[in-house]
Amino acid sequence: MQNNSKIDIDAACKIDEFVIYRHPQNSVIAIRGSFNSVPGTLSIEAAINGNRKDSHAFILPQEKGKGSVKHSFEIELIDESYEYQNLQLFLLNGSNPAILIQEFDDQEIKDAVVDNTMIAYVDQLSYADTGVGVVSGWGFSLLGELPEYRILNEEGTEVRISVRRTLQQRLVQRKVVTTEHALCGFIITFEGNKDQAYTLVIRDSSHEKRFLLDTSVSGSSQKTNGILHLFHMINGRTIQRGVIYIRKNGVLKFFKRLTQGITEEIDYDAWFKRNRVTAKELEAQKKHVFSYGPKISILVPTYNTPANLLREMLNSVREQSYGNWELCIADGSDAASEARHIILEYQKNDDRIKTIFLTENYGISGNTNRALSLATGEYTALFDHDDLLEPDALYEIVDALQEKQHDVIYTDEDKLNDKTQRLEDPNFKPDYDKDLLLSHNYITHFFVVKSAIIKDAGGFDSEYDGSQDYDVIFKCIEKADSIHHVAKSLYHWRMHEGSTALDPESKMYCYVAGQKAIQHHLDRIGIHAKVEMQPKPLFGLYHVIYDVPKALVSVVIPNRDHVDVLKRCVDSLFQKNEYQNFEVIIVENNSEEPKTFAYYKELQKQYSNIKVVEWQGKQFNYSAINNYGVTFANGEYLLFLNNDTEIINSSAICEMLGLCAREDVGAVGAKLLHEDNTIQHAGVMIGFRGYAEHVFNDIPNGKEYGYMTRDVLNGDLSAVTAACMMTKKQLFLSIGGFDEQFKIACNDIDYCLKVRREGKLVVYNAFSLWHHYESKSRGYEDGFDKTARFDDEVCRWQKKWMAELLAGDPYYNQNFKVEDEPFIMK
Repeated sequence: MQNNSKIDIDAACKIDEFVIYRHPQNSVIAIRGSFNSVPGTLSIEAAINGNRKDSHAFILPQEKGKGSVKHSFEIELIDESYEYQNLQLFLLNGSNPAILIQEFDDQEIKDAVVDNTMIAYVDQLSYADTGVGVVSGWGFSLLGELPEYRILNEEGTEVRISVRRTLQQRLVQRKVVTTEHALCGFIITFEGNKDQAYTLVIRDSSHEKRFLLDTSVSGSSQKTNGILHLFHMINGRTIQRGVIYIRKNGVLKFFKRLTQGITEEIDYDAWFKRNRVTAKELEAQKKHVFSYGPKISILVPTYNTPANLLREMLNSVREQSYGNWELCIADGSDAASEARHIILEYQKNDDRIKTIFLTENYGISGNTNRALSLATGEYTALFDHDDLLEPDALYEIVDALQEKQHDVIYTDEDKLNDKTQRLEDPNFKPDYDKDLLLSHNYITHFFVVKSAIIKDAGGFDSEYDGSQDYDVIFKCIEKADSIHHVAKSLYHWRMHEGSTALDPESKMYCYVAGQKAIQHHLDRIGIHAKVEMQPKPLFGLYHVIYDVPKALVSVVIPNRDHVDVLKRCVDSLFQKNEYQNFEVIIVENNSEEPKTFAYYKELQKQYSNIKVVEWQGKQFNYSAINNYGVTFANGEYLLFLNNDTEIINSSAICEMLGLCAREDVGAVGAKLLHEDNTIQHAGVMIGFRGYAEHVFNDIPNGKEYGYMTRDVLNGDLSAVTAACMMTKKQLFLSIGGFDEQFKIACNDIDYCLKVRREGKLVVYNAFSLWHHYESKSRGYEDGFDKTARFDDEVCRWQKKWMAELLAGDPYYNQNFKVEDEPFIMK
């Protein structure tokens, strides 16, 4: 093996694994190794038989810092070649020349060839005291078949297994598998214990792969024949951690953590530089001709902008790979200022730069309107005078307009720390989220809109100075039919002394203006509500309080025994709840304790608005029980409650009802807290574990905040838990209620997706607070049968919602991967 030591870094490439899975139709080259380099726009190309191609390498530094660090890399390269005479790896760093870091000779290539159509990897293994083992990984067949799985004990006898297929978005991103085959991961539960060794067999119709599942083998010595690993090798630490978690929370809860791992905070600046557009890609973009190539007018009001910041801003526009733009500057700088001289210099050298020099300062809104008067493009973009665009920002915007000419487009963004010159605090946004936008201006930058819309909306209004963009975004969205999100950080918001990005308290008037912008938007669209500003440290975040209709709410509570639990729930409805126009329907299902029925009689005697109905089914079916309860409901709205919930704040039902009454809303969920006031539910994201996941779990409520503080804000989601969910009765009946094929699990997620399919929103209300004593009071001790039953329901759910599962959750940014812990990057 030859290593090239002439690299502008500390050490040559080191190869840890090199395998070629050869198949006549589709071969895969798998390489794992490391090299030393400074963080940058790093990529690796492979030259196969002299032909260079992108290797879709996954490059990850093992250390943080600005200096030279060790980078590990993993390549899984699908290639149509069958015979390989030569294979080389080249490192690219920005616009620097490619550097040969590895060349494999003929013998190394021959030794690497494996004639096997089955490619697989095992990443984690753990056991529960209940005699259940769990193993996870991924596998796919070059034949395009779904793999079969078996687990054998030491005697070679098959043990019972339950298989859950899971998404592997990173493999799709790296083009190892197509989106169609993204569900190639697995979580396998099997009957076994840590004192024995087992063999996992994964096979297609042609080949198989075998993995020894043995806790006595450490991660450093347990070698598998699998392709490269994305997560952790099986080792004593992960096994011990998994056993402890299962003991505390049970197998079903362990599923929620198995594929998530434990990750350290990522160095975002290094992550961004590894993932940003490469010099080669920029050159290709400059040559690309779009079928629809609109002119984009970029509005920039300037005022005595520091020279270095102004030049950097101007250069970031001029360096765009998409060239059909105009920069419309309204300059309110002093006539003799350096800023004005710089603008004149750039205008002279590029006729796409158009400037109006103002004789007086009209304020941020007035100045921006004068920039807007210069705009002749089909689209208008908003840009601050001291911020930066990525060189592919406009290209990505126009690329998103090819299939549909959207009315509004926005991108992700981050912040550039002026002191450290490092990027930080990425804002990876959801697709259009109406209720999150009513909670704060999550769109901000980079905002692009059809020019006809922003001009028809009247441009900018000085009444909202400080939050003038927020107001304009609302006015444009009110007139928009199509709103599109580009999930890439293409805008860098500069943080410098005095900027709002660095010091949120420096411009309090901005937040007052934002509150006014929301209120006037609601007034214009005819929604009766008032807007409150959230207190420090949540400046810039808002709480919309909707008028509550005078409508009957039917509260449906399934119950079996546990009188003390039910009593706590019912007492809170009558003693803590300020909304009194409700009825309670307790659906009795197979209780056995006499005191339960005595309590039912006591309740009905004490309260005229409580009825107890008996469901006759012999086997528990959550969907059927609730559907049955609804047949007795007289209310316009339904509130489904688990019996182990309890109201915390008196306005909890008012909060849900005010939102649910909106015509565009189909279901509303609440914030549920464990007994120790950590979060149990703050919304559900689709895709985790091949199914769905509660996000922001275990965060101390009010003391810590989730990603982009979304746990403390109202927002739209794909789903909420039915442990506490409100919906309109008419809608519930029209879409068939809960699907009774989902007896234990999946029923609430299924219902919410049906609501969304009807064009209605599912909203999480962060201000409706409840306790849910579900897991921290009771814990879990789940065996194989219960897990297998859960997996069976998930399998049926996957078949029903496969398109939505593969498409990804629109409210979860694709820069995060569902293989990892929620809102964690790798």
